[in-house]
Formats: sequence, structure tokens, C-alpha cells
Amino acid sequence: MKKDKKPFESALKVQQGIEQPPQTNEEAIRQMAGKKSKLPTFDELFEGINSGNRVLLSRAITLIESSKNEHQIIAQALIEKCLPYSGNSIRIGITGVPGVGKSTFIEAFGNFLTAIGKKVAVLAIDPSSQISKGSILGDKTRMEKLSSNPDAFIRPSPSAGTLGGVAQKTRESIVLCEAAGFDVIIVETVGVGQSETAARSMVDFFLLLQLPGAGDELQGIKRGIMEMADAIFVNKAEGDYLNKAKIAAAEIKNALHLMPAHQSGWLTQVGLCSALSGKGIGEVWDTILDYIALTKKTEYFVSFRHEQEVKRYQQAINEILQSDFSSSADVRHLNGELEKKVFTSKLSPYAAAKLIVAKFYEELK
Repeated sequence: MKKDKKPFESALKVQQGIEQPPQTNEEAIRQMAGKKSKLPTFDELFEGINSGNRVLLSRAITLIESSKNEHQIIAQALIEKCLPYSGNSIRIGITGVPGVGKSTFIEAFGNFLTAIGKKVAVLAIDPSSQISKGSILGDKTRMEKLSSNPDAFIRPSPSAGTLGGVAQKTRESIVLCEAAGFDVIIVETVGVGQSETAARSMVDFFLLLQLPGAGDELQGIKRGIMEMADAIFVNKAEGDYLNKAKIAAAEIKNALHLMPAHQSGWLTQVGLCSALSGKGIGEVWDTILDYIALTKKTEYFVSFRHEQEVKRYQQAINEILQSDFSSSADVRHLNGELEKKVFTSKLSPYAAAKLIVAKFYEELK
């Protein structure tokens, strides 16, 4: 990876004009990062990321995922400094029903991409314990070949029940991976469902994997997920399953005719692949490249990314307010009392909400 990369022209870059005041005190951040000898300094983290050091990239993502305030301060400063170097990858979201073989597919796809000269980062989200909020199954154990590939980076992360089946800080992790020089960022979700579709809000291309024999109303895949997919590939299209896979693909194509067209003008593509044999993996990549070429030509690619950033900004406001809201002991105590009243129908949810918000505003004075 090149050490001195030209900063990518991020959509969030401040226009030239009046000099902007610094958003973070980098000297204070450096001192904070260097407090513990085990933690790399701020400069070491940034330079390590910028030079493609996977160990320091992993350490930085750990800071992003940490709930400790001092870690969050360092992480946010890193994100801001890495932002001008981000935005130059192709971001791909991959979802599918349990058992469809997402990890096997991603390993085959990742190795295919590195073989043609790409550097691939996989942000793989494991099923997580609702008690420990931690990862149960490491994706590196399911992607042994790809994890040892020098041009690949796999980051198993706890989903911890967050909306979308993806780690709360995945968007920030994408920024760091792009600053580290990865050409393709893959986000794997936990199964499919209404919540998992939040992954669509952070990627350029959304791939849905299906199983052969897609009867039973297309394996229960909800209409909304199929509408969002830019491509649907039937995996495990091999051996005795090949004919079933062809039938499934035909059923999917028929179902797509009843769905509205994409705003991008792109028509959802349907294909067959086998992660086991490698057949069809190249076709998946070609489909993605066709999509990128079309959407860049129509300028949808850039506008869609801008929309994603605005939505993330709005989401961040809610997260910050929620965090501040929950930090007050008095507010938490009142919240517990009001929840009991709402639970027993002694108070309406709206009236209770008005009371708790009034308490919060009172403490701000």
C-alpha cells in the first residue's frame, strides 16, 4: 500500500475561504492517547492507518467501538483526520437468509478480488450475545484463506443488537478502511430482516444471496429487501442443486417485474453462483462494475452517497441526544417510574414522554 496517498476529495470537505477553526485539539488528543503505554499514540494510529498497517487499523477500530469516553474522543479525532483520505472505495453490502453461505461466498469473492489486484476489507458482523454484547463466532475462523491473504483485512465485530444487524460504528470503520487504502469494502449482515436493511444506508451496492429452490414465497424474503437489492444471486448453484437454482432465479425475475424501478435507473440483476466452485463469482463483480459505471454516469452514485451522509448526520444527532439524556441520574430515575406507569396504563406514552423531556430541559438550565 502506498504511504503517501493523495487525499480523496470527500463530499464533506470544507470549501476554501475563511479558515475554519480546528474541530479537535490534536495536542490534547495526543496526550490522551499516550497515557497508557499499551495504546499507540494518536500520530502512530493515523500514520499506521494511512500506510495500510492492518494491526494499527484494527486498534483504531477497537477505539471506535469502545464505549469509554476517552476512547471516543481519540476515535472521533482519527475519523476527522482520515476523512479527506476516504471515499475512494466501492462499498458492497451482502445479506441473505441463514445458511445461504454468506461467509463462504465472501471468502471466494474476496480472494477473487485480491487476485485481480484489489485490496479488500471485510467488516463481518457476527451473531452476538444479548447478555455479553460480544461476538460468539469469529469470521476469521470461517474465512481462513482470506484472513491470511496479505491484501485482505477481516474485522469481526459484535452487532450487540444494533439496528441493521451491523455494528453501530460500521460507518466510521469504513472511513478508516478507505484511508488505509482498501479498494473494496464488504459489509456482511446477520441474516435478513427489516432491521438488517440499515446496511443499505452505508453501501453503494446491495447484494442479496438466495438459496436454490426458492419456493415457499421466495424463502420468506420480505418484499422491501428484494426492492432494495441491486442484484440477487442464487448461491450453491452446483451439482444436484443446479436445476433448482435455475428455477429459483426464474421465480425471482418474475417477482421483480412486480416491484418498482430503482431511482438510479438500474434494473436489478439476477444470476447464479457457486462459492464452492467459484463459478459465477466473476459475474458478480462484473455486475457491480456495470452498476458503478451507470450510476457514476448519471451522477446518482455521488448524490446517493451525499444522502447517506446527511442521514448519518441526523442519526448522530439522535445518538448524542440520547446519550446526554441517559447520563442524568435524576432523569433515569424518573424514567423508571414513568415506564411503570405507562406499563400499567396509568399514564399515556405521550404524556410520560412530555414529563421526562421537561425534566431533561430543567436540568439543562
